[in-house]
Amino acid sequence: MPCAVLAVRLTPRGGRDAVDGWAADADGRPYLKVRVSAPPVEGEANAALVALMAKRLGLSRSAVRVAAGATARLKRLEIEGLSPEDLDRLLGAPA
Repeated sequence: MPCAVLAVRLTPRGGRDAVDGWAADADGRPYLKVRVSAPPVEGEANAALVALMAKRLGLSRSAVRVAAGATARLKRLEIEGLSPEDLDRLLGAPA
């Protein structure tokens, strides 16, 4: 089964749940900017991130998991059932 990896910068308590587009870090690596209204307490923001991305990609929540960065703003998500090409098609390729 294909698996895609997605770099995300999460903003908890962002007022609403939304994907705000692509950006690049200081080294030029692309990441997706995402905000959720949940606070960063006891994994609530991570759970909201997983739910938002699963809904946006048309997958079950169990297909999306936080693989790295559980307590950091920059996270790496692993998404089962999508190839990297599918991910680019659904989210738009990073600039």
